[in-house]
Amino acid sequence: MDEKKYMELLNLWLNEEKVAYIKGWDFSHIRNRYKEEEDFPWDFFDVIKTYLRESDYLLDMETGGGEFLLSIDHDPKLTAAIEGYEPNIKICEERLLPLGINFKACDGGDRLPFENECFDIITNRHGDYDVNEIKRVLKKGGLFLTQQIGARNDRELVELLLGDIEVPFKEAYLEIALKEFENKGFEILEKSESYGSIEFYDVGALVWFARIIEWEFPGFCVEKYQEELFKAQEILEKNGVIRGRTHRYYFVARKI
Repeated sequence: MDEKKYMELLNLWLNEEKVAYIKGWDFSHIRNRYKEEEDFPWDFFDVIKTYLRESDYLLDMETGGGEFLLSIDHDPKLTAAIEGYEPNIKICEERLLPLGINFKACDGGDRLPFENECFDIITNRHGDYDVNEIKRVLKKGGLFLTQQIGARNDRELVELLLGDIEVPFKEAYLEIALKEFENKGFEILEKSESYGSIEFYDVGALVWFARIIEWEFPGFCVEKYQEELFKAQEILEKNGVIRGRTHRYYFVARKI
């Protein structure tokens, strides 16, 4: 590779790193530059709609910017939400509170700022949780519905850029999660686990993605990992795409 092309690519990647910022959960910056397979054997939105009744008091955990929650279109007076990521808290305050949704700034793994046994149903899409807190705030017979990102998610991409580093959430597998809930007195109503595909069509999009998903790519920066990025560029030029795998699972648990 000649020096001019080398510097052009490096400057492009540095710029992608500089602008790597996300509002809510908006990946439009790399739209058409990557593709993530969402064709799982289940549709989490449909799963929620199957169980959610009009009279239910709903809590949506780790709600992001509230985008997914609002798509459910539940009565705001019977809806609560939490979010702990600082940039999203203000978005939720501006977007959810005026609607009458009971929004609280809180991380999913912390003690939840709600009374005992107050919710009929809790949803959690790709967020942290504490099973003891879930049990505490759910009514008897209440439901916990979650879709989670598994331990092997994006692992090929992580190893391409960072090498064989430690898996950040090594217990994020369906069977481990189910056992935890069953041990706490929950009945599992349905479940599934699936692996899909994720593809990148330019290395700059991968740089942006790696900076946004910082918990999967800890310590990543263009300057430190230039050599690995140029290896990724070689793969792209050879194959026309950089491929990885996604890992998802979901389950519905009832408090007995």
